[in-house]
Amino acid sequence: MPLTADVKAELMTVRDPRPQARVAEVTALLRFSGGLHSIAGKMAIEAELDSEALARRAARDIIELYGVRPELGRVQASSSRQEGHFIVRVREGGETLARQTGLLDQRRRPVRGLPNKLTTGSRDDLSALWRGAFLAAGTLTDPGRSAALEVTCPSSEVAMALVGAAHRLDVAAKAREVRAVHRVVVRDGDAIRAILHAMGAQRAAAEWEQLRQRREVRAGVNRLVNFDDANLRRSAQAAVAACARVERAMEILGEDIPDHLREAGRLRLAHREASLDELGHHADPPLTKDAVAGRIRRLLAMADKRAEDEGIPGTDVGIPADADVS
Repeated sequence: MPLTADVKAELMTVRDPRPQARVAEVTALLRFSGGLHSIAGKMAIEAELDSEALARRAARDIIELYGVRPELGRVQASSSRQEGHFIVRVREGGETLARQTGLLDQRRRPVRGLPNKLTTGSRDDLSALWRGAFLAAGTLTDPGRSAALEVTCPSSEVAMALVGAAHRLDVAAKAREVRAVHRVVVRDGDAIRAILHAMGAQRAAAEWEQLRQRREVRAGVNRLVNFDDANLRRSAQAAVAACARVERAMEILGEDIPDHLREAGRLRLAHREASLDELGHHADPPLTKDAVAGRIRRLLAMADKRAEDEGIPGTDVGIPADADVS
């Protein structure tokens, strides 16, 4: 997804100097991209990330914040994952790092949600938390009816914690579970722009908003064009049906048509695409729209009555099968 890649590329340039914000980002990055594992009887942390640049950034932050040196590795693409990804693994000191980042509680139990000190922190901390979550597992789709910013979460507790963090940033987000996968979704256009701004992707937010406005204008124009096309199509079909009925009426009645009704019928057939108002202007002397409509209506009614008395098809028989006369 080009939009997602653009957002992540911009977010990787954001460097909050405050230690607590950096802790929030690294913790979210680890929580949303990996988990805790037992390797050779030791607790280890592994994070699977999309790009080498992001993996190196995560490793550098872990070294600077916690003094732990992670291992970096690359996993080749597979049938379940079309693109290769990168592993950031901490074996030595993995349990200590898990406790420091809040992935383990004091009783060495995995924390199912997010550390409370992060979800109740300052707006800068919450922004960093969202930044790390998006870098690890976020996607952004194009503006439109199905536009969404989503973050895939490892558990329902994590999803609810991330929703709470969004609400504290004044952004409406919802937790969803689809096919046993937990996600946090932001759908409203203004909310998507707001969360992008909060995470630090100002350029991406501006570009996304411009794209949204262009598509809204284009959609509005298309709706108007389609509306006009539909009206023209219905008008044309109605004119075809009206002319067909008038032709059939004049066949049924022959010479037994009053002169004023015959003239109205001839006007309709002579100016097939004209409106009733325009037909009135063609009459001599000119007639009102209602007068023309009334004469044509009486012509059709007279013909249908004659057809019923004689047991022959009425004026409707001349209407094309594909004409929309509703």
